[in-house]
Amino acid sequence: MIRKVLIANRGEIAIRIGYTLREMGIQSVALFTDADKDSLHVRGAAEARQISSYLDAKDIAGIAKETGADAIHPGYGFLSENPALAEECERAGIVFIGPQPSTIRTMGDKLESKRVMEKAGVPVVPMWNGDPPAGEFPVLVKAVGGGGGKGMRLVESPAALKDAMASASREASAAFGDDRVFVEKYIRQPRHIEFQVLGDAHENAIHVFERECSIQRRHQKIIEETPSPVMTPELRAQMGAAAVTAARAVGYRSAGTVEFILDPSGRFYFLEMNTRLQVEHPVTEMTTGLDLVREQVLVASGRKLRYAQSELRQIGHSLECRIYAEVPEENFRPATGVVAIFEPPAGPGVRLDTGVAQSSPVTHHFDPLLAKLIVWAPTREASIDRMKRALDDFVLLGVRNNIDFLHRVISSPDFAAGKLDTGFLSAHADLMSAPSEIPPEVFVLASLKPATTAAKQTAFTDAWSSGPWRNS
Repeated sequence: MIRKVLIANRGEIAIRIGYTLREMGIQSVALFTDADKDSLHVRGAAEARQISSYLDAKDIAGIAKETGADAIHPGYGFLSENPALAEECERAGIVFIGPQPSTIRTMGDKLESKRVMEKAGVPVVPMWNGDPPAGEFPVLVKAVGGGGGKGMRLVESPAALKDAMASASREASAAFGDDRVFVEKYIRQPRHIEFQVLGDAHENAIHVFERECSIQRRHQKIIEETPSPVMTPELRAQMGAAAVTAARAVGYRSAGTVEFILDPSGRFYFLEMNTRLQVEHPVTEMTTGLDLVREQVLVASGRKLRYAQSELRQIGHSLECRIYAEVPEENFRPATGVVAIFEPPAGPGVRLDTGVAQSSPVTHHFDPLLAKLIVWAPTREASIDRMKRALDDFVLLGVRNNIDFLHRVISSPDFAAGKLDTGFLSAHADLMSAPSEIPPEVFVLASLKPATTAAKQTAFTDAWSSGPWRNS
């Protein structure tokens, strides 16, 4: 059994992994950079070590050896989908809590992963290494090693393809150190549906149902839910079987996610496989009762999966909203500052995975994700109502954020009706409207530090209760 884990990450995911390790009686080591030394995940750590970069695989493996850690959990982002860290672990005799390096490498290459899926019989979107037939436009130019929308271009006509490929190649090279791009058929008005999968070293693989991730900005998800409002038992069975086939095709071990796009006619296509824990994993946990980090640790320890496919059930509905330090009304411009007031929501069926607290600095050095607000309720309608209430109760002052924007999105009639696709925000430009002007007294009050919660309530009630600017 694993005894000590170095958590090669930061923020809310480092804290969340630490919770499970403590429950399992496993010691942990936190990492931090100079820009991160005052972060919440460091404040609460029993043991922490400084590093120069979260991207230095050799340094991270070295610290694991120095601290006596026999395993490393990469979280998500940073080196979680880079085979370099998994390979360093192999060389150092350290357990990597994730899939094998060969799996990470294969699935991280968008061209190779599609070839493997096509060979396994998983539906893939038509793609080309060069010019597609003229009748196939519009198309997407995509980076082979990319993600998060970087190195991606929508091309409407053959005349624009050459410039788009050159531009995407330059961006991909700068972002990923890999300038390769390819061309893929563009599916209009698709939904983004992903399936959580689990695999072990004993050739077992299962799926843990789907997540709807169609609400995105700049090709990045901001709201996720499960079950998907479009899913039928028949479609779930088909897509779930395809996800398991995909996992088996690469001998997948650990928790991973197979992502699909679903067109309006009901046809689905493999998009990519994320060989790590997903940001949105809590909605799966809320509806199944599983702890996905625990399952990762057990599989990494050599254990067989504890569940057969037929034993898994979903109960109720769960929604997640990603709380970002950004200004949606200004094209989602990232924001910085210091968290002056942090009053998170509570109550039945509410979970908050956070990387910040009152007085936390928010800098430009890292992704602007501050926290994830997750709710559970018996039905989708009740889950939306609970999320509205939770967002209403969430007070975050000192750093501009997207809380009110998220409230506008989930309050829209089309969201309530489940009419979702990846172009949802583009089609609902009214949701981007700027809030009312912020009264000067709010900035003054936000700079204060009341001694008690009661004092905060008294001082701030009048200031924030009357306008949509209360979380600006």
